[in-house]
Amino acid sequence: MSTPARRQQQQRQGAMDRPRVWARNPLAEFDDLLNQMGGLLESTVGGAATPGLATWTPAADVTEGDEAYHVELELPGVKCQDIDLEVNGQELTVTGEIKERERKGVLRRGGRRTGRFEYRLLLPSEVNTEGVKAAMSEGVLTITVPKAEAAKPRHIEITESVQGESRRQQEPQQEQQPPQQSRQPQGGP
Repeated sequence: MSTPARRQQQQRQGAMDRPRVWARNPLAEFDDLLNQMGGLLESTVGGAATPGLATWTPAADVTEGDEAYHVELELPGVKCQDIDLEVNGQELTVTGEIKERERKGVLRRGGRRTGRFEYRLLLPSEVNTEGVKAAMSEGVLTITVPKAEAAKPRHIEITESVQGESRRQQEPQQEQQPPQQSRQPQGGP
């Protein structure tokens, strides 16, 4: 009897040891995949993709303090006049646009975001829409949204009680005496 040859397995192992060489650029394959997924989404949801109308969401941090909510949005290169900020009830909306810069020469690689952006946040409690403040510094938009008085935490003082009566009621209350009026001597010249 003859045993099967192991030549094929040895050839496979040798092929595995060699480094793979990409036939195409992997980034081009990824872009192609994203385009196909975008086409699938458009055919499902409807509407045609119009370049420049797609929106993106900037990176943001949201913190909550005792008095207010603080939102920091990263918007490098955006001017204040290109940003629109609205607060409606508990919803905060920041929209705007980063415009494409004019360049001389051919753009070989682009990694910066351009186009319309939108950031929406539903705050967990009632806010004071009249007191909202926003400031832009070093490419970071900082928004302070104060809480409404009803939403702010209250400190409640606890008193000791003895047999159902509070200690304050047991302490003797000092009677306030009316202030003495100064008398002027009566008598005439």
